[in-house]
Amino acid sequence: MHYYSFHIGDYKSHTHHLTLMEDLAYRRLLDHYYLHQAPIKEQDIARQIGMREQEQDVLIVLNEFFVSTEDGFVNPRADKEIAAYVLMAEAGKRGADKRWKKGGDSHPIATPSPPLTPPNTNHEPVTNNHKPITKNQLNTNICPPDGEPVDKLPDCQHQAVIDLYHQHLPTLRRVEVWNAVRQGYLRQRWREVAAELGKDKPIGGDAVLSWFAEFFGHINKSKFLTGKVNSKDGRAFAADLEWILKPSNFAKIVEGKYHGVN
Repeated sequence: MHYYSFHIGDYKSHTHHLTLMEDLAYRRLLDHYYLHQAPIKEQDIARQIGMREQEQDVLIVLNEFFVSTEDGFVNPRADKEIAAYVLMAEAGKRGADKRWKKGGDSHPIATPSPPLTPPNTNHEPVTNNHKPITKNQLNTNICPPDGEPVDKLPDCQHQAVIDLYHQHLPTLRRVEVWNAVRQGYLRQRWREVAAELGKDKPIGGDAVLSWFAEFFGHINKSKFLTGKVNSKDGRAFAADLEWILKPSNFAKIVEGKYHGVN
């Protein structure tokens, strides 16, 4: 696709928290995704979109607005628009073929079909709302529900979450540096939790913090995550907050995949 529908109001409501460079990175990542219609590989993507010196900003946005898969980072909302556009293009081509055939050899020039336009779906950016709240099932649909803009969710309380991590997991590595990448991971996870908890009624930051307190307590019950299981070389793995907050690790922890390792 060389063009796509862009709704300024929706975009602004979902990206008002971004810095100038993060906003530029997101626009360029969207353009790259629509143009190539393929998952984005994290390796070298900053150079591909002309932001090599702003790689950290690019990775923050990539992890916040795209979903990590085995094939690369994808954007489900954009995928829906691409699929709809392809269907329209194919339908237009079939219609044009019919008009040419109807004209016959004596009428090789048929009336051109009107230009195709992408579906008017009010494109809006996605957030990684794959709702990793229950321990039995993980919903990987990251598109925020209609009528539930991100700016209605409680603000992410970074220090409060860090304090809960230290309180419930005192044996794990302490947080000494809280850089932009780590902030992006937590902001993304916070929104997932808040979006799920707030589905039925408005919630505040206290409800999200209570969830994280229970989540860290859940981690503390895992011998593997807390460094109590030795590998074949005699060394034990222990998680830290950045590792915990990465999308794939976070989902596996919620699903209890590290709690049966002895």
